[in-house]
Amino acid sequence: MSSNNSTTEGNTPAPGIEALKAHIVLHKTEMFLWCTRLLTIIFTVLYLTPFWSFEGAYYKALLANAATSALRLHQRHPRFILSREFLATVLSEDSFHYIMFSFIFSLVYPFAGALLPIFLFSVIHFASYSLTLLDTLGQNSWWGARLLISLVELQSRIILGLIASVEIVLMPILIILMLMKTASVITPFFYHQFLIMRYKSHRNPYTRIKFRQFRYLFELVANHPQTPWLIRKLILSSISGVCALCPPDTTHAHAQ
Repeated sequence: MSSNNSTTEGNTPAPGIEALKAHIVLHKTEMFLWCTRLLTIIFTVLYLTPFWSFEGAYYKALLANAATSALRLHQRHPRFILSREFLATVLSEDSFHYIMFSFIFSLVYPFAGALLPIFLFSVIHFASYSLTLLDTLGQNSWWGARLLISLVELQSRIILGLIASVEIVLMPILIILMLMKTASVITPFFYHQFLIMRYKSHRNPYTRIKFRQFRYLFELVANHPQTPWLIRKLILSSISGVCALCPPDTTHAHAQ
């Protein structure tokens, strides 16, 4: 009887501190990811907080994100294979994209917009795994934290759409920063490659969706009767230029 009180089926500890300890021991990688995401959140908040803002927090947030992405990439592909197919698979992974993202913005003068995507991604995944940890403590534990996590999960699609929007908007910002000489000349080129990877992502369609939404919005503005001819021509030329730089959408073929 006493053993049944302390354990559940399969010798799993009953919800509580012991169950949490057992979970941590069995899921070290996931816990490390949880910690690096927490660090990304903390350093981003430190950078954005007016009274505590310091430049080092910007680079530490990028470093924590790179660590998270590298570990996620290792989780999905634990064995290195020297082949073109393996390299193509790695390059298609979202985690590789954000290793590249961290590298790109480590070469740019710090600005808050660069941290927004990694902050929001960290919030989503940190909240999701925090719920798993809370479940090990018991279904009724920390109800306030559970409420906040539920709010994040309910808004996850909106957050992912916001991340995709920021990814796109960062491109013209980088061009401006390059002209202001606060970013390297090659930075927009690298970021263009990042955007191509995001556009072709099979796991995350939000960048493609946002590109289409932006195009629709700008075409509405261009075709509005009150839009001046010069502005209309500029918008349509810009749309054509962006479309020319976009890769073909092969996701449907891939899915089939």
